[in-house]
Amino acid sequence: MEFPAEWIVPEWAAPPSVRAVFTCRAGGVSVAPFDSFNLGDHVRDEPAAVARNRDLLAQALGQRPVFLQQVHGTAVALLDAHTPNGAVADACLVSGPGVACTVMVADCLPVLFAHTSGTVVAAAHAGWRGLAGTGADGVGLGVLETTMAALVAAVQQHDPAVTPASVAQQTLAWLGPCIGPDAFEVGAEVRDAFVAQQPAAHCAFAAIGRGKFLASLPALARQRLAAMGLTQVSGNDGTAAWCTVAQTSRFFSHRRDAARLGSTGRMAACIGLV
Repeated sequence: MEFPAEWIVPEWAAPPSVRAVFTCRAGGVSVAPFDSFNLGDHVRDEPAAVARNRDLLAQALGQRPVFLQQVHGTAVALLDAHTPNGAVADACLVSGPGVACTVMVADCLPVLFAHTSGTVVAAAHAGWRGLAGTGADGVGLGVLETTMAALVAAVQQHDPAVTPASVAQQTLAWLGPCIGPDAFEVGAEVRDAFVAQQPAAHCAFAAIGRGKFLASLPALARQRLAAMGLTQVSGNDGTAAWCTVAQTSRFFSHRRDAARLGSTGRMAACIGLV
């Protein structure tokens, strides 16, 4: 089964063994306000509709997507063919076929990783809390850092001679749609959490008065990835086409729809090996 035309396939130089996609609203069976390809089973959508949408996703992927219990943290789940749904984690990694790393979003930033060897892939769910993390070493130990650490360890199982720096140089990262920098209003505590770890992070915030700022999750993620030595980063560049809030017909958005409609659906970023 091919992906619906509305879904987003990363444009990157991943090996042929890597299969990745970002789902959009189209292609499913859910009715409003979850129309139509809602994958979240915790948002008051009909369970049968969610189950059917998840089946359609598995058919399109040609393998089983593993759904996490995401908590805006930094834990990474290591998947295999027997991993059930529901692991408490905000990132996942796989080094064999059969299952797809899957993170659900409706404003947070999904980040997909693929090592150029074609042997390891990963996915991370990066809201601002997970992205900032709890580190105090000048870089921060957020979800992107923990995901890369797991990816390095997995690559080293195949080749013990590689270093973290060489793995980073040979790792592709793709940023999917998220709330854009014109829509993501935050308080000073969010800005301070990033600037305390990376002073250059101030460039990702625009003051709008009253102690409020507009923040760019893609810019913050790109800074974190660059600090780890990743240079092959593509996808979301912070423009309106990638904004989940602005693109009403294409993307679900919690910030846009939860108060107005009572809830909203969830999209997924998936990556696996074939």
